[in-house]
Amino acid sequence: MLNNIPQVTKNLLIINVLVFILTFLLGAKGIDLKALLGTHYIGSPLFQPFQVITHMFAHDGFWHILMNMWLFVMLGGYLERLWGPKRFFVFFLLCGFAAFLLQNAITAVDLFNYKSKLAAAGLDVSTIDYYIKNSSDIESCCMEIANHYRLQSFPDDLAYYVANSYSTMLGASGAVFGVLAAFAVLFPNQEFLLYFALPVKAKYLVGAYFLFEVYMAFQNNPSDRVAHLAHVGGAIMGALIVLYWRKTDRNQFY
Repeated sequence: MLNNIPQVTKNLLIINVLVFILTFLLGAKGIDLKALLGTHYIGSPLFQPFQVITHMFAHDGFWHILMNMWLFVMLGGYLERLWGPKRFFVFFLLCGFAAFLLQNAITAVDLFNYKSKLAAAGLDVSTIDYYIKNSSDIESCCMEIANHYRLQSFPDDLAYYVANSYSTMLGASGAVFGVLAAFAVLFPNQEFLLYFALPVKAKYLVGAYFLFEVYMAFQNNPSDRVAHLAHVGGAIMGALIVLYWRKTDRNQFY
């Protein structure tokens, strides 16, 4: 079966599956690979530049990786055959990077603003960052900060800063949404079987999914752990790249 998948699509699939397996094997030994490879917000003391790339290859659970890789192999493989491996790989990375940037757009700015608020309240941000970096989890971090400053209650600004410093984004979803958007632009009338029964054209299915993600991104539901803005960013980048390539290279686009 793997022999029928184009080279770049196949290699990306293998990397994602191997990282997923390794995550569980190391997790049993107390090593949180998701926290290491998933990207934190810019401004978080836990953010590392390499996470901009590695977050695209780590997933949160079985259904997360299954849905991402199923869509990626099905549609991404088709685009790779159409464009060639080099162009498709560049496309994948750019969509993932756009997803990272848009997801960071609001919260990263908030983190920098909250640092200023904490400093104005007389709290040493470098000390807080030290506890964030060196605590085993968010609960112990909050406890250590509270003990250090002898806080009777945890200020809202401090709670927001700590919680979002620990927050991570991981998965290939942004790049996958780029693939969905690219396919819908190139083949808008291609029909998919929704729920394996209802035929829906790509332009309507992907368009509705995109609008749903935009809507969910602005609901600010605390229990919603999905990075909706990352999906939106990946889709926008995917569509823009295809429109640009199609305009500048008519011989390889439809």
